[in-house]
Amino acid sequence: MSSIAKQLQVVNSRIAAAAHAAGRDPQEIQLLAVSKFFDISSVLEAVRAGQTAFGENYVQEALDKIDALKLAAPEAVVEWHFIGPIQSNKTRQIAEHFDWVHSVDREKIARRLSEQRPPQLPPLNICLQVNISEEDSKSGLSPDELLPVAQAVAAMPGLRLRGLMAIPAPTEVEEEQRAAFRRLRELSDLLVANGIPCDTLSMGMSADMDAAIAEGATIVRVGTAIFGQRQIKSI
Repeated sequence: MSSIAKQLQVVNSRIAAAAHAAGRDPQEIQLLAVSKFFDISSVLEAVRAGQTAFGENYVQEALDKIDALKLAAPEAVVEWHFIGPIQSNKTRQIAEHFDWVHSVDREKIARRLSEQRPPQLPPLNICLQVNISEEDSKSGLSPDELLPVAQAVAAMPGLRLRGLMAIPAPTEVEEEQRAAFRRLRELSDLLVANGIPCDTLSMGMSADMDAAIAEGATIVRVGTAIFGQRQIKSI
């Protein structure tokens, strides 16, 4: 068994344990393997170990891997999730090649994705990114501006608004972690109360996914715990 396969087992066991501790079904929680800065061989190892969803932050790096995986494992059925900041000049490539986008933080970006999603493809699954800790250094909608943007995005053709994503301020204090994730869940409840269907909370990473699962995460985005430490590249 490869090291990545072993680490996937460990992470999936951790997800199951956190779900059971919260009284939840582990099947409600999807593991998104964040493969940015790792090469196609690492993705292939994960695919061969049964991983089916991968998150990428940079468009060109992701497109190279998407093409390489089609050549190396044409039978593989894989979901590609874009989770990084979105530049306006990259929306067409994202709309054409990804299944999910977690990092929509402006109505303008959503509209471009809607207009550029090829009609023969299923609707693009969208999460709105919320700056839940209201940090100046982070992207995302403020909680106060979320509802009108969500209402607009939910009505756009070619898109399916699924829910919310957040990257809270880092802390090792579990109750602080949980408080931020709870706030995102409450915002999701607010959207549902206003008639906007939401079934997804994309929250929690290697360091804080247990707290996120306790507060209702349906997707956890995990990179380091699966692939190891990244060698940072200039993009």
